[in-house]
Amino acid sequence: MEGGAKMKEEVARRVGVAMDFSACSRLALQWAADNVARSGDHLIVVTAFKPLSYDQGTEIMLWESTGSPYIPLLELSEPVTFKKYGLKPDPQTIDLLNTIARQKQVVVSMKVLYGDPREKICEAINSIPLSCLIIGNRGLGKIKRVIMGSVSEYVVNHATCPVTVVKSTEHED
Repeated sequence: MEGGAKMKEEVARRVGVAMDFSACSRLALQWAADNVARSGDHLIVVTAFKPLSYDQGTEIMLWESTGSPYIPLLELSEPVTFKKYGLKPDPQTIDLLNTIARQKQVVVSMKVLYGDPREKICEAINSIPLSCLIIGNRGLGKIKRVIMGSVSEYVVNHATCPVTVVKSTEHED
């Protein structure tokens, strides 16, 4: 090589998309596919929630402190996988993930975390580690945002990687 310069081996990016399976998080997923994901990337869906109970047949207690192992797209297509990790099956999101994987030639997996979504998403950024994160914004009104707190606002202010917030066109008042 000229001048003794070494070629840097290209490492696959880890593009994170924070999802709660709402319409605005699917919008963020679609935006990530259209604007960020490229062939060879790893698209990692990060979902975090506070479990209301420890239902029989779930593995929440097993993965409560570390989060689930990475769940490959093939397993996500099986409804039993969602139940296993305490999630409600979402065929619309699974269809979208399958389409993105096929069209963009990306590797898709999911990481399920248990606890405060704001904190757990920020922890995932470092533990995975993510190259960037795309997150939706439900458009909470000022009062609800003060009472409930905005996950996207917290993540933007505490994340250690670039974060893109995809605003929903519908707003909650």
